[in-house]
Amino acid sequence: MAPRLQLEKAAWRWAETVRPEEVSQEHIETAYRIWLEPCIRGVCRRNCKGNPNCLVGIGEHIWLGEIDENSFHNIDDPNCERRKKNSFVGLTNLGATCYVNTFLQVWFLNLELRQALYLCPSTCTDYMMGDGIQEEKDYEPQTICEHLQYLFALLQNSNRRYIDPSGFVKALGLDTGQQQDAQEFSKLFMSLLEDTLSKQKNPDVRNIVQQQFCGEYAYVTVCNQCGRESKLLSKFYELELNIQGHKQLTDCISEFLKEEKLEGDNRYFCENCQSKQNATRKIRLLSLPCTLNLQLMRFVFDRQTGHKKKLNTYIGFSEILDMEPYVEHKGGSYVYELSAVLIHRGVSAYSGHYIAHVKDPQSGEWYKFNDEDIEKMEGKKLQLGIEEDLAEPSKSQTRKPKCGKGTHCSRNAYMLVYRLQTQERPSTAVQVPEPYEFVSLEWLQKWLDESTPTKPIDNHACLCSHDKLHPDKISIMKRISEYAADIFYSRYGGGPRLTVKALCKECVVERCRVLRLKNQLNEDYKTVNNLLKATVKSSDGFWVGKSSLRSWRQLALEQLDEQDGDADQSNGKMNGNTLNKDESKEERKEDEEELNFNEDILCPHGELCISENERRLVSKEAWSKLQQYFPKAPEFPSSRECCSQCKILEREGEENEALHKMIANEQKTSLPNLFQDKNRPCLSNWPEETDVLYIVSQFFVEEWRKFVRKPTRCSPVSSVGNSALLCPHGGLMFTFASMTKEDSKLIALIWPSEWQMIQKLFVVDHVIKITRTEGGDASPSETQYISEPKLCPECREGLLCQQQRDLREYTQATIYVHKVVDNKKVMKDSAPELNVSSSETEEDKEEAKLDGEKDPDFNQSNGGTKRQKISHQNYIAYQKQVIRRSMRHRKVRGEKALLVSANQTLKELKIQIMHAFSVAPFDQNLSIDGKILSDDCATLGTLGVIPESVILLKADEPIADYAAMDDVMQVCMPEEGFKGTGLLGH
Repeated sequence: MAPRLQLEKAAWRWAETVRPEEVSQEHIETAYRIWLEPCIRGVCRRNCKGNPNCLVGIGEHIWLGEIDENSFHNIDDPNCERRKKNSFVGLTNLGATCYVNTFLQVWFLNLELRQALYLCPSTCTDYMMGDGIQEEKDYEPQTICEHLQYLFALLQNSNRRYIDPSGFVKALGLDTGQQQDAQEFSKLFMSLLEDTLSKQKNPDVRNIVQQQFCGEYAYVTVCNQCGRESKLLSKFYELELNIQGHKQLTDCISEFLKEEKLEGDNRYFCENCQSKQNATRKIRLLSLPCTLNLQLMRFVFDRQTGHKKKLNTYIGFSEILDMEPYVEHKGGSYVYELSAVLIHRGVSAYSGHYIAHVKDPQSGEWYKFNDEDIEKMEGKKLQLGIEEDLAEPSKSQTRKPKCGKGTHCSRNAYMLVYRLQTQERPSTAVQVPEPYEFVSLEWLQKWLDESTPTKPIDNHACLCSHDKLHPDKISIMKRISEYAADIFYSRYGGGPRLTVKALCKECVVERCRVLRLKNQLNEDYKTVNNLLKATVKSSDGFWVGKSSLRSWRQLALEQLDEQDGDADQSNGKMNGNTLNKDESKEERKEDEEELNFNEDILCPHGELCISENERRLVSKEAWSKLQQYFPKAPEFPSSRECCSQCKILEREGEENEALHKMIANEQKTSLPNLFQDKNRPCLSNWPEETDVLYIVSQFFVEEWRKFVRKPTRCSPVSSVGNSALLCPHGGLMFTFASMTKEDSKLIALIWPSEWQMIQKLFVVDHVIKITRTEGGDASPSETQYISEPKLCPECREGLLCQQQRDLREYTQATIYVHKVVDNKKVMKDSAPELNVSSSETEEDKEEAKLDGEKDPDFNQSNGGTKRQKISHQNYIAYQKQVIRRSMRHRKVRGEKALLVSANQTLKELKIQIMHAFSVAPFDQNLSIDGKILSDDCATLGTLGVIPESVILLKADEPIADYAAMDDVMQVCMPEEGFKGTGLLGH
């Protein structure tokens, strides 16, 4: 349910139990949603619709539009990259910086950290010129803290779909082409941020890292001889958990805290005993932070190879984590809720791709952050299935274990972020000590826009019929203090002023009455259903339309809504956005055209219809109940006769049907072979018994066969309509050779005897025939075929050119891609869910249609006798379907169908192929009909790729980890880590 509808439903919940005469001032204020709690400034990303108390961001579109973000982007079409409503902003991957992007998104959605950074003052002053005059320049962050602050501001307020973090990355001195250890980056940056903020005067800023992420544990060593206990306190910002040999997160935590025996050479020197003694050592958790970071140690050192490797084992974890059993001091609040899962896609420790699943702390919805792309998970649930499938290198790997409700398991999660649960604040009514008034949201937005002069306040559009504030207009109003209202009206004037006395009790009482009627409707609906089950005598009842009986409850609800004052329209405005007037008029027109109750059994003359299949008899009791809701509905007692005019028309219709059957039978008898498609002549194998063949359009033959098969459902065909086969000059559009091949499906050949019968039965507009003659004196043995009328060379050439042009000017056409290995076509079964094409091709859909209805270009209306003359331009559309059929390629096993357009570049096609076959663009070698496709900037049309084409894909030798699509693989290279970067203070 939309947020506004949820608010509206909650505002009127009291009406289910309160009678209209019992409505009090408290009920009125509840209906006007004054009880709604004000929004917390800085937490709401935008203005809350339907909440009159929310004043956050009502003018943000004005100042946001002035931000110049061109320095962060190089986008050809900004409209294609505009941020969608209610979505987050992505981060550009600068080469191999996806590990940085994931942590930035996780930290951004930590509201406490974000607010603390916003409070951090800037170290740079306004840019000044030499003479002291302020110089206008773009803001350039100087410190690491300012870079992160600026980046968070853009993530929150940018209008673009994604932003460029290159300033932040450059300030840290990171190599954008080298993939680093994500866990090490997290530790070093938190240490750097804590050190930077430690110089701040504001304690909320200075201590934010410790407050959010810092916990404390102690290394406790106990001497087995004397029992002396020594403690070494230590702070932590994350817990590093060994996952080798474990299946559950809780097992990893238990191992982290388990007791270790110090014996033999590893004995402990006890200061009390003054000698080495056997001892035990373990870690005790003393305090836990608000944000608990759990590092899963997936990347370990392999002694056999001398390199790091990734542990691709499944680890199960729950959305709720109770840490109380693990801490030393019991009794506190230690229940944590999962807020982020950081994923490493890939099987290698030296390559791969990092993404993050993060929970929005405000809405509770999960989002997947994948660099520039952000995907919202359905149903407010964490979904890791696709990432786990992509990381599957072979079918021999361990299967994913089953997870219960509220639990997940992953082989790629390397960091889990848990947030301490807090008790929700009870939703009590807010007491407003000072008087208040309501002002139009639209006026407030215009007042904040300094580019136009402010007009007087006009609240007339928000008034009800009693000249008070309409309850349904509260969504486009904002509540302000009486002091602020006095200033507005003194400066700009206008009115009427809408104080607490402007809340309309009459409207609230009327709405309460309608809501109670709606509740009664459910009971009456059950009563009517029971009455309809009883048998009704033919002389004692009323006729009611079956369609009306099926939808009478919905019709009653709509009628009650209309009595409620067109509540859903809300004066055509929502939160300052005006609805399209034309759309509103069209909707009203459609509503007026809809039939009212029991009007479905009215004939065109306003009487009872003659079809008894559309109506049924109901009892007097049932009709009495229905009349309470539809007092103006047409009433038809069982004794009422049907419409006499409709009876006459019915008899005439029966006579017409009989006439059509007679005509169809006569035509079928006269042209039996043409109807049954038997013994048809062929141009490629000219029959010896005649030298003349006549031509009609295949469209005419198909339409005529439809009529003969179903004469009562189709209108008779009266005209041959051969003009469709001629050009505007009256010349034939086909050559003899084309009529034997590709154009043969557009024409039908007629025997001379059949042509004589066609001339008697139909109107012939143009005679088209082909005559076979023996050759002249020059070549007496050569047979010639002469058409009448003759071919029009000019129009024929134009038709062919247009056909070729259409093959290279297409949108959303299907092509096929074969992956080949050693010149053999094989099936690629990796990541089949990423195939962008549909498994059902156009041909499969068309084959499901009935005979005679396969070609939409040949459909004819019931009139059937008139048809627009087809010129060579119109004839192109007439012929397109046949061209497409003749070239159609049947997809075979192992191919993948892609939807492409002629103006699409080869580079864009390679990206599609990458998603379908998991082959990086630079590893793709494409060819079509033996021609190599290498120009990435060229369009598919210029490269000769036409619909139904088959492109061969030969991939270079794949890298070990096919999931590393955008990061450079660093195999067996000496690790330098973050040496030389700003993270280590250089």
